[in-house]
Amino acid sequence: MGKALIIAGIVLIVAGLLWGYAGRLGLGRLPGDIVIERENFRLYLPIVTSLLISLVLSVILWLIGRF
Repeated sequence: MGKALIIAGIVLIVAGLLWGYAGRLGLGRLPGDIVIERENFRLYLPIVTSLLISLVLSVILWLIGRF
């Protein structure tokens, strides 16, 4: 359990550090991401971005699991 928590913490740190670069790659502004803007309200639902990140992580974890 301890190893899993350490790995999860490292993954979160790396994800936080890479978050700034994700905007430069266009993540968060893909077609299919929903943005609703009103006068004092903004709702952002990154549906396609989430699916793309999930697909990439699934492939990476699948490849790691094979070795």
